[in-house]
Amino acid sequence: MKKKVLMVCEAFGGGVFTYVSQLCNDMVDDFEVYLVYSLRPQTPKNYKEFLDPKVRMIEMKYVGSKGLGNIKNDIATIKELRAIEKKVKPDIIHLHSSIAGGLGRLAYNGKNNTVLYTPHGYAHILMGPGKKSLVYKTAEKLLGNRAITLTCCESEDEEAKKFSKRTAYVETGVNLPDLSASLDGIEPVENEKFTVFTLGRVCTQKQPVLFNRIAELVPEARFIWIGNGELENELTAPNMEVTGWKPRKEALAMAKGADAFILCSLGEAIAMSLIENMYIKKLILVSNTMGNKSVIQDGVNGYVCTTAEQYAKRIKQAMKKFPKELPEKAYQDVLNIYNTEAMKKKYVAFYKSL
Repeated sequence: MKKKVLMVCEAFGGGVFTYVSQLCNDMVDDFEVYLVYSLRPQTPKNYKEFLDPKVRMIEMKYVGSKGLGNIKNDIATIKELRAIEKKVKPDIIHLHSSIAGGLGRLAYNGKNNTVLYTPHGYAHILMGPGKKSLVYKTAEKLLGNRAITLTCCESEDEEAKKFSKRTAYVETGVNLPDLSASLDGIEPVENEKFTVFTLGRVCTQKQPVLFNRIAELVPEARFIWIGNGELENELTAPNMEVTGWKPRKEALAMAKGADAFILCSLGEAIAMSLIENMYIKKLILVSNTMGNKSVIQDGVNGYVCTTAEQYAKRIKQAMKKFPKELPEKAYQDVLNIYNTEAMKKKYVAFYKSL
């Protein structure tokens, strides 16, 4: 008999969607996989096509249809989750992201199974200081020991240890055959100037003010932000271009043609965009924060920076003499560590050990 794994994912969109659907697909040969999910505006319309037919899907009624933060609704969601547990009788319950992690840890006591929680980047770090952030941090303190916290990298595991006595981590990976196929035949966008770019929603987590300041300090380079968001008005440098969201092929062509990729966020689990640009052999510059500092070692496979001046200094150095050995080492790291084959082996071993 195969062990039953019940994945619970309320935030079924963006990077979490990619991660969870890939994980479900990778586990179906070794485990009986059930996926409890809730649809979000950013969930792909054809989401079922991304999942192996062997994954048994259960859509949540309450979270998706009626929103969150409503006590009556949250109680209904907890009851729904308990009813699903009773019906499926899983050996392992794996909660993904903050909302599923919060309600799921209230719903499940782990008496008849093992409960895991993967935050995919702690919300209180990603959103920066504030009242909402404090609420999320308090919730982590209260619920931390109701599950094994399974994070995506070593530095996120360090954060997890502040809340939970039982922690572990498995590094996030990209699907290399899929990424390689996506890149095949894509011609890089040619740039006359040294080009630095980032990708994502223009929001507090991604620190647009810092990205803009870096651009101001290196006026001789071109800076591009692929994406849009509520803080677009912070990107005012004369050498800055905000493209809005682009189709994947177009975004990859721009990435291929650029020289350097910056991820100056407040924190990450491990960003898919970071691993993809390591694979494309871009010069990588990241903030010295959770997630980023686990993947990039300063001066080894990229640069870890703290201030706008440090980013600017590294970019100016690269414009004079490009450090080819750093992107090459980053590429090798993806081949050896940050790929779904390596991730699959570690997950299968971890689940079987429970």
